[in-house]
Amino acid sequence: MNFSYKFPAVKGVQAGKEYYVVMVPLKFLSKLFVTDTEYVSPEYRAQRRLNESRIPTIKNYILNNRNNYVFSALSASIDGEFSFIPFKEGEDIGILEIDMENTFLINDGQHRKAAIEEALKDDPSLGDETISVVFFEDKGLERSQQMFTDLNKHAVRTSNSLSTLYDSRDEFAVITKQVIADIPFFQKYTDKEKDNLGKNSSKIFTLTNIYKANKNILHGSIQDGDKEFLVDFWTNVVNNIIEWQELLDKELSKADLKRSYILCLNITLLALGRIGNYYYLHREIDMSSQLTALRKIDWSRDNRADWNGRAVRDNGKVNTGEKAVILIANRIKELLGIPLTDAEKKSEKSLKK
Repeated sequence: MNFSYKFPAVKGVQAGKEYYVVMVPLKFLSKLFVTDTEYVSPEYRAQRRLNESRIPTIKNYILNNRNNYVFSALSASIDGEFSFIPFKEGEDIGILEIDMENTFLINDGQHRKAAIEEALKDDPSLGDETISVVFFEDKGLERSQQMFTDLNKHAVRTSNSLSTLYDSRDEFAVITKQVIADIPFFQKYTDKEKDNLGKNSSKIFTLTNIYKANKNILHGSIQDGDKEFLVDFWTNVVNNIIEWQELLDKELSKADLKRSYILCLNITLLALGRIGNYYYLHREIDMSSQLTALRKIDWSRDNRADWNGRAVRDNGKVNTGEKAVILIANRIKELLGIPLTDAEKKSEKSLKK
């Protein structure tokens, strides 16, 4: 063997094949793994093409969370000579010695590796920190391609709601969870794990959509007193939407609420967030008094005079997207006596055309 890398390692066995877990200093990643798949046809490589747009996000995650970032292990194959030397005969702990002339192929984690390299340029002190790498013996291109498939095909993306629930860094996630906890109606009817609710779900909102509605209200960074404002606003909204109160009092079923009204639609919740932003920017207005007018609004899907072209189309199907949110919010504003902005007036002209 020529000059070699030597890593403390733990040997394991999967499917009758040995693999090795080592700790690699971050500054060595660029030497071990060369990224060169950009111009190689996909059938002749064993990983996806590097998506450059993902790298800044991961890099900023590292730098912005310098004292508590977390990375899972990289998975890689070794094409060439290597040997495992146990500290004691028969032990699974020892030294993995790998010829420097070998080729190392990342099977899973190339974007993490590329982002770490970029972060090192801004903060060289990261170089002595480590990431775990799981090394497998390279059994050829076909085996490496299969490894890539096996490592990625069963991965399930975490829902936005669950990510929000577990996120303690995002100030909007934190404040949204606090608001939900303080409003019994939201606490009872918000799904904190799913992004899409089935027709038989016991919930009518998702955590991620209340999160988005709160961002519509506050926009920029969170200030002192914002949580209290959000709780006050949403409490007034909940108390003045008759159908939500009827649901609480068991006078209206969830099925009827979902089927007959626009009050469970994501676009309606986001539109209410735009209403909240108006009051957030105009604290001089008596929000509690003005929001009582929500009681007079006909929220039924059959109310084509108010919601056709906004929440529902001519064929009765639900609209989606930011345009629908703006148009619903415009109509609620008109019904509450809130003036429209120039941009909102322009969207109304577009709707009438």
